[in-house]
This record gives sequence, C-alpha cells and structure tokens, in this order.
Amino acid sequence: MQIKNAGKNAYLSCLYSRDAQNVGSMFSRLLFLFIFIPIAELYLLIMVGARIGFLPTLGLVVFTGILGASLARQQGLSTLAKIQSELQSGRPPTDKLIEGAMIVVGGIVLITPGILTDLFGFALMVPKFRKRLAGSLKKSFGGNFSTIRPNSGGKPGDKDSFKNSRDDVIDV
Repeated sequence: MQIKNAGKNAYLSCLYSRDAQNVGSMFSRLLFLFIFIPIAELYLLIMVGARIGFLPTLGLVVFTGILGASLARQQGLSTLAKIQSELQSGRPPTDKLIEGAMIVVGGIVLITPGILTDLFGFALMVPKFRKRLAGSLKKSFGGNFSTIRPNSGGKPGDKDSFKNSRDDVIDV
C-alpha cells in the first residue's frame, strides 16, 4: 500500500513539474508541425493552382523537388569534404556536422510538395543562413551537451587534443 502511494505521489509531482510543461510545449509544436503547416501548404497550393492553373502548379512542385534534391546533393558533398578535412587536421567538425544535418533537413523539406516548406528548404541551402542558424542552435543547445574528447596526452582545450597521439601507429 505504501509503495502504491509513493508511485502515485511521484506521478502527481511529475504532472506539475517542468517536465510536464515541456511535454505540453512539445505537443503544441508537433500539432503545429503536422496539422497547421500542411493545411497552410494545401491552401497555398490551391490558391496558386487557381491563379496559374493545375499543370503549371504541378510543374512547379516537380521542378522545386528536382532542384532541391540536386542542391542538397551539391551542398551535402561540399560539407562532407569540409568535415573530412577538419577531421584530418585533428579538429572536431561540430559546426559542419550541424550544417550537414540542416542540409539533410532542407533536402527532405524541398522534396515534399509545398510552398512554405520549399522556402524553408531553399533557405537552408544558403550557406550564410545555415551558418547563422547553426550558431544560434549551438548557443541554445550548448548548455545541454558536454564534449568528450579522446585521451591524447595533451592538455584539455589544446587545439590538437582531439587527435590521439597513437593515430599514426599501426599495431600488427
């Protein structure tokens, strides 16, 4: 009986905690993402279709999908090359990894039909916009993550502390 009450009290305290508020906030964000954005997209596509016709609207949707996929491929390969060069020089490629994730999101959004999502996807393909967004994302999530670096024998915070001292050794 005591265990049941303890579990019930823990559950009730969780309902009124900050975690419960975060769940409500997450629900409202998901509701916005999966309900209101598609409704707005449908409305805009119908309005564009009424203005320029069905076939030109369909052509626009297909064209932005193809253009978005090719842009995402080009930007992704460029970012991948930058990630590899930073890894070879011994620096952690945190900014480039964030930008790479944004390119993937932008490519996915560009493939989905819609006008608002295409605008957002094309914005993510612009390097200056991506860098600003990556900086603000790092700033907002920076306190939530800790960096773990391999033991290199160097002092913490060294520029080359990401590189292991045994990287050039091959054991047989």
